[in-house]
Amino acid sequence: MRRLYVFDTTLRDGEQSLGLTLNIREKLEISQQLVNLGVDIIEAGFPASSPGDFEAVQRIAREIKGVIICGLSRAVPEDINLCWEAIKEAEQPRIHTGLALSPIHRQYKLGVTPEQGIQMAVEAVKHAKKYVSDIEFYSEDAFRTEPEILACVLTGVIEAGATVVNIPDTVGYATPWEYGELIAWVMENVKNIDRAIVSVHCHNDLGMATANSLAGIKAGASQVEGTINGIGERAGNTALEEVIMAIYTQPSRFGIQTIINYKEIARTSRLVSKITGVPVPEFKAIVGENAFMHASGIHQDGVLKERTTYEIIHPEVIGVPQNRIVLTARSGRHALRYRLEELGYQIDNQTLNKVYERFLRLADQKQEIFDEDLYALMGDKEGNGRGKIFMKSFSVSTAGPAKAMATIELDMDGQTVSDAACGNGPVDAIFKTIDRLLQCEVTLENYSLKSVSRGKDAMGDAMVKIRAGDAKLYVGRGLSTDVIEASARAYLNALIKARTQMSTGD
Repeated sequence: MRRLYVFDTTLRDGEQSLGLTLNIREKLEISQQLVNLGVDIIEAGFPASSPGDFEAVQRIAREIKGVIICGLSRAVPEDINLCWEAIKEAEQPRIHTGLALSPIHRQYKLGVTPEQGIQMAVEAVKHAKKYVSDIEFYSEDAFRTEPEILACVLTGVIEAGATVVNIPDTVGYATPWEYGELIAWVMENVKNIDRAIVSVHCHNDLGMATANSLAGIKAGASQVEGTINGIGERAGNTALEEVIMAIYTQPSRFGIQTIINYKEIARTSRLVSKITGVPVPEFKAIVGENAFMHASGIHQDGVLKERTTYEIIHPEVIGVPQNRIVLTARSGRHALRYRLEELGYQIDNQTLNKVYERFLRLADQKQEIFDEDLYALMGDKEGNGRGKIFMKSFSVSTAGPAKAMATIELDMDGQTVSDAACGNGPVDAIFKTIDRLLQCEVTLENYSLKSVSRGKDAMGDAMVKIRAGDAKLYVGRGLSTDVIEASARAYLNALIKARTQMSTGD
């Protein structure tokens, strides 16, 4: 079978859609998990876009091993120079450069003729060739580019040294049969196409990114580009987990295979959701909460008799255990460790003791601890990694629906501090008290609250987005069976991130 190379752009195309900037530690954590997943290429960012992005790409290139590290650039020498400086310490560096040659982009964005655009593309690849041997060229908005012009630019950049050519459906306009026909046409009409890998990069504006990517692969493409959970501009990018598992379930239909570690799919999805603050929809294919649930009596009867009646993928394949032991307040450390290991977590004794303390506090409030609770516990990290900040206690008193006073006690670097504030309701009072304690001026951009487990005593998952003095957005998450406490933890988590980023730039 052919080999399919998996190109992950969660940290570039995915992040640029979030309205916030992930810090370097978060990007490194996602990058390492992508290596665990087994992707072939990580597009770490766009170094020329900002000093922060440059530093993040540089750190990823320096510290993440066992994978190609790619940086994006426009087809201009300055971008390419910065891209090289950012990725040059990578074990396997790649420069991803290109431009758009569709009529609408030539006329309104670039103001160039087709010939001028082709020359710019060729010169950009030649310039990148001075630095690296692995060069990917993207022909932005390729689907809306005249085929003869697309063929000319691809021929020219391959001749100049491009090793990968990316054929994007940038605005998600194609249908699967049309996109498959385009890739087939490229394979047949670009005379030197055998000297390069053809890559597909699709967006989901009409809900067809996965289908289009699969059509392109079937037509001859050997690299697929996308993001975890499908995050990205507008309606998102191709969801890599969907393409990967479609090929897994029907390998003979596509005649291609990957080296993906399937058992890391669910874990990678949860990590990206936790760090970006973008929830995974319950009915999302492959990684949604309902993806392996059977509610209909007919379905349940069929699955109990033979799983494949209604399950085309065994949940264990992607790291979602089928079996589970019942965890309660009477469960010991051994049972907790066993269940966490089934969920894919490997923890040392010291970490286990800390998690077990939180587990017992939660188990005292619930009759049974579900997998969702454990995922939440493992992701409920407080503190900023340097000076620790913990919420020791809080209380809220109300006098009518619009008046509340909150009192909070924090442990800051080993010192206990407390303060109180009034607000328009308990959540507003909690947030104002935390502002006073941390002495931060921020703007609350978004606040949401949802349940992450089952039952009347389900855990509440609060998510806040704040804009700090550096104009960046920061995401905070908080989990508790008490929704006010969850909200307080989320807001505190976001402020800690903002304080850390502004004081260290990390």
